[in-house]
Amino acid sequence: MKQVIIAVAVVALLATSPARSQALVDPSKVAPEYREAAEKRRAEQIRQRECAQKADLAKVLPRDRADFVNHCLDAMVAKQ
Repeated sequence: MKQVIIAVAVVALLATSPARSQALVDPSKVAPEYREAAEKRRAEQIRQRECAQKADLAKVLPRDRADFVNHCLDAMVAKQ
């Protein structure tokens, strides 16, 4: 019985696909009427990635990461 449970667990783990981060929006692959929104979304994604990289470099704990990223994004907006 134990071997059956282990076999089912192994199959379930192998059947799942790994989680991937969201890909950057490519404005050139979007319909012309949505291009401006796609460019804004891409800029926001780039800002979020920069703040996430800063959090990684600062070795921010997972529980504090959301606050750190939000504070970083607010600081970026304030600079503009």
